[in-house]
Amino acid sequence: MSYAIVWLNGKLVGGWPYPYNSFRLDLTPYLEPGDENLLAIRLDNPNESARWYPGGGIYRNVWLTKTSSVHVGYDGTYVTTSEVSSDSAVVQLSVRVSNKGSTASGIEVATTVHPFDPQTGEPGDKVAEFSRLPVTLEAKASDSANSSIAIRNPKLWSPEKPHIYTAITRIYSNGTEVDTYETRFGIRTITYDPDQGLLVNGENIKIQGVNQHHDLGALGAAFNKRAAERQLEILQEMGVNAIRFSHNPPARELLDLTDRMGVLVMDEIFDSWQLNKTDNDFHLIFDDWHEADLRAMARRDRNHPSVFAWSYGNEVGEQYTNETGAALSARLRDILREEDPTRLSSASQNYATPDLPWSEAVDLFYLNYQGAGIRNTEAYGNMSGIHTQALYPVYHAKFPDKMILSSETASTLSTRGTYTFPVTGYNSAPINDSSGGDSVGRKVSDYGLYTANFGSSPDKVFAAQDSNPFVAGEFVWTGFDYIGEPTPYYTTRSSYSGIVDLAGFKKDRFYQYQTRWRPDLRIAHILPHWSWPERVGLVTPVHVFSEADSAELFVNGESQGKETRVEGEYRFRWDEVVYQPGEVSVVTYRGDEPWANATVRTAGDAVGIQLSADRTGIQANGLDLSFVTATVVDNNGDVVPFADSTISFSVEGPGEIMATDNGDPADFTPFPSAERKAYSGLALAIVRSTGPGTITLTAVGEGLVSGEVVLTAE
Repeated sequence: MSYAIVWLNGKLVGGWPYPYNSFRLDLTPYLEPGDENLLAIRLDNPNESARWYPGGGIYRNVWLTKTSSVHVGYDGTYVTTSEVSSDSAVVQLSVRVSNKGSTASGIEVATTVHPFDPQTGEPGDKVAEFSRLPVTLEAKASDSANSSIAIRNPKLWSPEKPHIYTAITRIYSNGTEVDTYETRFGIRTITYDPDQGLLVNGENIKIQGVNQHHDLGALGAAFNKRAAERQLEILQEMGVNAIRFSHNPPARELLDLTDRMGVLVMDEIFDSWQLNKTDNDFHLIFDDWHEADLRAMARRDRNHPSVFAWSYGNEVGEQYTNETGAALSARLRDILREEDPTRLSSASQNYATPDLPWSEAVDLFYLNYQGAGIRNTEAYGNMSGIHTQALYPVYHAKFPDKMILSSETASTLSTRGTYTFPVTGYNSAPINDSSGGDSVGRKVSDYGLYTANFGSSPDKVFAAQDSNPFVAGEFVWTGFDYIGEPTPYYTTRSSYSGIVDLAGFKKDRFYQYQTRWRPDLRIAHILPHWSWPERVGLVTPVHVFSEADSAELFVNGESQGKETRVEGEYRFRWDEVVYQPGEVSVVTYRGDEPWANATVRTAGDAVGIQLSADRTGIQANGLDLSFVTATVVDNNGDVVPFADSTISFSVEGPGEIMATDNGDPADFTPFPSAERKAYSGLALAIVRSTGPGTITLTAVGEGLVSGEVVLTAE
């Protein structure tokens, strides 16, 4: 909680306690025209306000907006589409107009529709125009103007083709334009089919999603458009088409990105209701603020075509309070129906049972983990607490008219590039010091088989989803590692659950999801690395991720056998391979035809640092960023997987180092430090411009040839 309170010239203007939501305050009565005005914002983020790192201070953008006394209200437009086809679409528009003046006003509301150009960020030529609507506003009053039009041959929004339109609304008073307001929207239909899952424009889109908390890694909680865009790019490379923003509304600008990039969104608001999870979370103000917050989120976000469903709670304790919890769930659901009847909503459940009254009070079922079952396999047999069988078929049988979606799956834990031995023979296993864990080093093996006690490996989740094709898909916990909540080792800075680490470097299971979610790619990914001087002659299992039908593994040219894909298994395993330095390679096949190959070599000594930037050209606006990867390499240019050299970064020219990282959850070096140890051979430097010109980033390490990359800011 941030409990924002605003003063102007020493006078209390107002505030809003929930930090993730958007709000507007009218400063007009407190201004002193022609004089200096002092605006003060106080924020209070107490300890235990969330289970993750919430950030401190102002971490969303703040704008001063000047309007005429008659203007479109805050988040005052609502666009819906109906009767949608490739030939025509009916677009309905509601415009809320406010009159802050002291006299009545007669106005006209005019709106035109334009395609939005994502390259320029500007609207294109007009394609449709609403009729002008006359509105008479009394002093200090608001009213709505409603109209509809048909757009011929509309370009529909979908994850594959995310076409966006801009509605430009102009307010005229006595023939003079007094306000202009732009609303971006998309034309598309959403259907929640209990037997197929989600349909977008009639096409079945399987949810290939991840959960994301709001921090941006080493940059902290303050929103930065480029940092968020980079996260989305990495996730889309893996095949992600949907994100659940856990467990709060995202930044407004982030939804602009998901609209433009074609990423579906489950828009979520609360982690707690009246029953608390931490001492200072939302339960303290739920009774007073839940309605205002819920309506504010819906009004802000309902025009975004990427938002396909609402979530008004995550694993709240009220799910177990029978009729009381069900009534509260229904109350929140009904508020959202009032604000947006075009989308369905629910709240996620853990340890759910279909017989609870809750089941009747939700539009959809959001199941956390239990779809695949919790601790219902031998590997988890000695775990205390709840054991459940897979609940997908149970819910589908009891509620055949409601769509089921896995709002959290997996919770597989790992640290990038770290491997422990022996490797479990199960396809999913809990973490301990004899099973994937290293409590001394605070690492978890990157084989992608080890999970939180309530979790499942990707392999187990995939099998459950394939056995129950009516399930709409999944949101994996999580896409990126995030700051705080560091299961299983609570003395570290960040989580282990990400498919991508905190620095944005891919863990091995990135490629397991990519093979499943990107059928357009030919992939063969080998793990682990092949640099084990201490394991010569010891069994070192080799796993391969690929969508091939079969695969043959070679160590130094000697076949280790050919494996054929078995239904219900999602990796090729050679668990008896004996390590010898040299080269491990795999040849995969679809049928009898070669599909994809991969090779991993034993690394030599570390000799240098290579720098590579995600973008060498950035805007000179002080906000744009370049993410530069430092790789410790041997003479062949291969990454040295055990390299932990200390790397010092420096900048020449109009730029500065904003932060560094390496993805190691146990590294407490301050993020703003320009010095960072490599972890599993990699480190990251984040550079921003301070003006136009050439920026040179240099990385040096003891005994290593330095690296350099040149960036251009303009």
